Amino acid sequence: MTTVFVTVGTTRFDELIESVTSSEVTQILKVRGYGRLVLQVGRGTLVPDADSCADLSMEAFRFKDSIAEDMRRADLVISHAGAGSCLEALSAGKPLLVVVNDKLMDNHQLELARQLHMDHHLLYCTCSTLTETLKNMDLSVLQPFPPGQPKNFANFLDKALGVK
Repeated sequence: MTTVFVTVGTTRFDELIESVTSSEVTQILKVRGYGRLVLQVGRGTLVPDADSCADLSMEAFRFKDSIAEDMRRADLVISHAGAGSCLEALSAGKPLLVVVNDKLMDNHQLELARQLHMDHHLLYCTCSTLTETLKNMDLSVLQPFPPGQPKNFANFLDKALGVK
């Protein structure tokens, strides 16, 4: 069954979990051929019940020792814009849709998502544009993130955040 894996990392991003489990979004995912939704909800207060989604099979958890297997099984990853989560999904070679938390102050996540998008490694949006982004997304435009040493990613982050 084609799977969407959603991760918020170690943060709290209830707005993303609420958006991705809305009937409008789950209907779009179903139309696009996805049948399963796996949610890693982190420190959030919202932990949807498995039977709360009529359109897709769903499971939710807070944390695991590793989400590598969830990433490996996913056909699409929807993630917050944390560098670690982005790097893990990109390193796994998975199509990635990053949802930027536009409620954060000093939002370096936006710069990271924007740079990775300009380099054709991911798509990005906010919770308010998630529905439209899912309707119109073309995953065929994405290019694999080049594997490399952690220093290469650190240099990329410096460039994305305007440090160098």
